[in-house]
Amino acid sequence: MRYLLPCLVLVAVLAMLMLRGYVHSEILADHRVRPPVATDQVPDRILDGGPVIDARSASQPAKSLSIPDGRLVLTFDDGPDPEWTPKVLDQLKKYHAHAVFFVTGTMASRYPALVKRMVDEGHEVGLHTFSHPDLSYQTRTRTNWELTQNQLALAGAAGVRTSLFRPPYSSFADAMDNRSWPVTQYIGSLGYITVLDSVDSEDWRRPGAAKIVEGATPKGRQGSIVLMHDSGGDRSQTVEALGRYLPAMQERGFRLVNLTEALGAPSALTPVTGADLWKGKAWVAAVALSDNVTEVMVVGLAVIGVLVLVRFGLMLVLSLAHARKVRRPGFHWGDPVTEPVSVLVPAYNERECIANTVRSLMESGHPIEVVVIDDGSTDGTADIVEEMWLPNVHVVRQENAGKPAALNNGIAHARHDIIVMMDGDTVFEPSTVGELVQPFGDPRVGAVAGNAKVGNRDTLIGAWQHIEYVMGFNLDRRMYDLLRCMPTIPGAVGAFRRQALERVGGMSDDTLAEDTDITMALHRDGWRVVYAERARAWTEAPESVQQLWSQRYRWSYGTMQAIWKHRGALVERGPSGRFGRVGLPLVSLFMVLAPLLAPLIDVFLLYGLVFGPTGKTVVAWLGVLLVQAVCAAYAFRLDRERMTHLISLPLQQILYRQLMYVVLLQSWITALTGGRLRWQKLRRTGVVEAPGSVPSPRGRSEERRPVA
Repeated sequence: MRYLLPCLVLVAVLAMLMLRGYVHSEILADHRVRPPVATDQVPDRILDGGPVIDARSASQPAKSLSIPDGRLVLTFDDGPDPEWTPKVLDQLKKYHAHAVFFVTGTMASRYPALVKRMVDEGHEVGLHTFSHPDLSYQTRTRTNWELTQNQLALAGAAGVRTSLFRPPYSSFADAMDNRSWPVTQYIGSLGYITVLDSVDSEDWRRPGAAKIVEGATPKGRQGSIVLMHDSGGDRSQTVEALGRYLPAMQERGFRLVNLTEALGAPSALTPVTGADLWKGKAWVAAVALSDNVTEVMVVGLAVIGVLVLVRFGLMLVLSLAHARKVRRPGFHWGDPVTEPVSVLVPAYNERECIANTVRSLMESGHPIEVVVIDDGSTDGTADIVEEMWLPNVHVVRQENAGKPAALNNGIAHARHDIIVMMDGDTVFEPSTVGELVQPFGDPRVGAVAGNAKVGNRDTLIGAWQHIEYVMGFNLDRRMYDLLRCMPTIPGAVGAFRRQALERVGGMSDDTLAEDTDITMALHRDGWRVVYAERARAWTEAPESVQQLWSQRYRWSYGTMQAIWKHRGALVERGPSGRFGRVGLPLVSLFMVLAPLLAPLIDVFLLYGLVFGPTGKTVVAWLGVLLVQAVCAAYAFRLDRERMTHLISLPLQQILYRQLMYVVLLQSWITALTGGRLRWQKLRRTGVVEAPGSVPSPRGRSEERRPVA
């Protein structure tokens, strides 16, 4: 069920994109135009007749109709257009003239208000198909669909149905041929009158207003159907020509009327009611929504592009500055920290990992005591530690109460003023604790973030998380260190000054991300939080999609909770205000907003690959990937990691990012609906060892063997 809502949102977004592509003629559009063919199958009365063909009767042959002398029927194709149609309508209104607008369904769906204005001002509306294909290439099924969709758009826009139809790419009656004539007959059998033209202004050529007026002027007082366009490009010349043409024709005694008025027939428009009307309105509303959603997505894509570039730029510059600062000869935080420290290991059902964790601590080059807090484990975790019989290792048992409670219990039992916290599935290198506590030589430092590494990186999911840890987490921490707004002390490897913990009230269970919560609280209390790159810890990352989902769901939702909890820092003064106005916006942008919008890159990649422009889309996506690859390679170099794992970076960007997006989306949904999660236990295997350590026995009885 928890996957359902994010998946539905994704489906809805894709549906909106598909609908947008459909009404913009990017999907299912057919732009082929058939060349003329023989005309021997077309009746002479049609070829030599007028521009109106009525083939509606099944019992009588098709009729050809002409416009009576002294009447002009102005027709405008391909609209409505948001720029030019209003200007055409203004000219018609100015001279009290009526016309027929042959609209496409794509344009009518997108600009329904203009169709309604046409009808309200007394003009007639006809069909010009939905997506403007040459119907002589189409099947009857496709032809029906083009007309039905075109009528649906009219119903939604103006609440009317029309019996007038003009085929795309049509011309005079004598241009009817053996391919177009069967289409005209079929269209007639569906109840439509086919309207061609007898005078072509050729305004589509943009020959100038004078030429358009000349081309649209009939001989003498001959009744005519005049072809013009109100869409399909720059129609400024058409609008200018109308300002001359309309008064000139009226001075010559022409009446500029609707088609049915010219023929003395009932109106071609009939009202639509009931279900058909509501289906039309629903269609127009869906199209408007799709356009709005797409516009928002385009803005979001622009935002994510800026955020990605800003973030990568900041990371590259500031991480380099951080590395130079801490690696320069003679750098030190203050007086060397040599006093013993307490290491807290909260554990819940960690039988597979706890022995490796504790053994790694016994190799520490810094004096420590180890406090293992068993949070109500049911798998004998505490027994395993006790039966190892190791010096300075204490086990504290408690009823299951969650990780924050376990850590607070550990703090109460810790004997030293510097407290290191780690997870029960993590192993330290011998130098980790010593490197982690050195920044406390600076009395302003209240907490230190270590360098968490993925130990089980031999699987594809593990390799992806390895890239994420090196590129995202640790490169980020260098940046945040210099900006003095480190958002999170990782639960796998972090250290705290006891005084700092006591001043902020210890670990809180208000959020699911107690590590982020406590870090933000320390910033607000005025403490510095720094990053120790050499304090490496090897953690076991989730090995299945289900476990990864659970972990990242808790992380992302907990981060949102922590941001909301500490929102008051935005308006406070002093260190809290600085963190609120610098740290919180950066964390919100880079850890909440940017990951949520990042998949838009891949959504538009998919859309561009399918519907074009394919080449530009691929180049743009590869450009983004190149920027990420450069940053990833730089991060790997800083962390002295092998570059071979970056081979899977392109696949990570396509698949892994989508999973993280769905997780973050689910977190947003949980936050907005007021849901709450508990500390979730991930299944561990105990395969992670610190580099260079001796593997421990794998059997249960061997794990529990006492160690002297």
